[in-house]
Amino acid sequence: MSFRINTNINAMNALRNLGMTGMEASKSTTRLSTGLRINSGADDPSGLIASESYRAQLSGIDQALRNNQDALNFSKTAEGGLDEVNRLLRDARSLAVANGNGTLDSTQKQANQTQLNSILASIDRIASNTAFGTKKLLNGSAGTRASVITGTAIASASFGGKIGLGAVTAADAIDVDVTTAATIASHTGTRAIATGATAVGAGSFTLNGKSFSTDSTTTRDQLVAQLNAATAETGVQASVNGTNNIVLTQTGYGSGNRIDLVDANGIIQSAAGVVGVAGVDAVATVSYTDGTSTFTSTFNKGKGLELKDADGNTVNLRVAGNAVATLTNAIQIDSGAASFQIGGNAGQTASLSLGNFGQAALGFTASNSDISGTDMSGAMNAIDAAISKVADARGKIGSFMKNTLESNVRSLGIAKENLAATESSIREIDVAEEMTNYTKLQILQQSGLSMLAQANQAPQSVLSLLR
Repeated sequence: MSFRINTNINAMNALRNLGMTGMEASKSTTRLSTGLRINSGADDPSGLIASESYRAQLSGIDQALRNNQDALNFSKTAEGGLDEVNRLLRDARSLAVANGNGTLDSTQKQANQTQLNSILASIDRIASNTAFGTKKLLNGSAGTRASVITGTAIASASFGGKIGLGAVTAADAIDVDVTTAATIASHTGTRAIATGATAVGAGSFTLNGKSFSTDSTTTRDQLVAQLNAATAETGVQASVNGTNNIVLTQTGYGSGNRIDLVDANGIIQSAAGVVGVAGVDAVATVSYTDGTSTFTSTFNKGKGLELKDADGNTVNLRVAGNAVATLTNAIQIDSGAASFQIGGNAGQTASLSLGNFGQAALGFTASNSDISGTDMSGAMNAIDAAISKVADARGKIGSFMKNTLESNVRSLGIAKENLAATESSIREIDVAEEMTNYTKLQILQQSGLSMLAQANQAPQSVLSLLR
């Protein structure tokens, strides 16, 4: 053992350890006072990187949750406006039904017509004024706008924010490829009735739910006239072919327009029997290009000349366009759908397309909105079509709220909870563990100070050698 005065190794060792203990105690004090294990990059560089990434994700999710709530409020506002349009259309239909009552005089019918005109004006007002903030919702500016180019073949078109698997994000002139033409139901009676003056015999039959009766004097021409007088109720017209058979022809295209004949006495048929015939619905494929990719949707959900796909997009063919052919660049579409950032990362968006719900867009014209005349079938059909269009739109909005937004809110809540748990485990301290460590450091500080004092006293023992 050597004794030195100028260099006190023991004191230096005690001082170094005391300094290290003081540094760790300072860190422990900071961790306990903030509740965080990582207070700077030096505490855990890799942990800080992971933690900041999770914090950014959590911040994005918090904002996405607020965005989802805004989108829900946006959708509810639009759906509320359409609910009122539906109510007005129900009132309009009641007026049309009431005007078919033969007890009303012309003044009463005109009063109903005036009320209907007011209803249609109110529909226009709702379509023009319904807004979320300053953004109009029901005038067509918040949805994909479709303009018919080939007007001779297509009457109208309506598109949401999606065609096939692609979202409508850019303008494009789309093609309509009619793969199946719609047909009209037709049936030729099997009984040949020699001349227009030939009696058909006494009996009865039912055509599309309406009963007809003949007696021993009823001629073939009288029966045809009787059938044609009821076309508005049955949707069927009658004629006679070259072999003197009565031909029944539906006035409308597609499977929804049938001929159901129950001929109990063999008036039209050569023997008693039942006939059921339906038309064929048109089917087409529509192709859309967003600039880089082409998306195709099959329109096989409609009836007759109305083409509809699984997403509710519709294309209404004219009779001239009802043929198997490709209508190139038939419809111009432009994107105007409302897009919402519903997730915390890029690309996590959803869009809602709201169409135009003014009276003209719903299909009302000067002729089919007239209920003051004797034949109101056009008005009834127009009102029913408008009710169906508005109901479909409300269904799409409801599906967007329930299956997209509300479902997404639940998913984001779970993601937020688990990300927060992971971020907490990386960045925050276990207080009990840290307090144990802090107590240890306090003891080491006290013992280090004591040992430093002892080491500083050791050189004084050298003085005893000098005495």
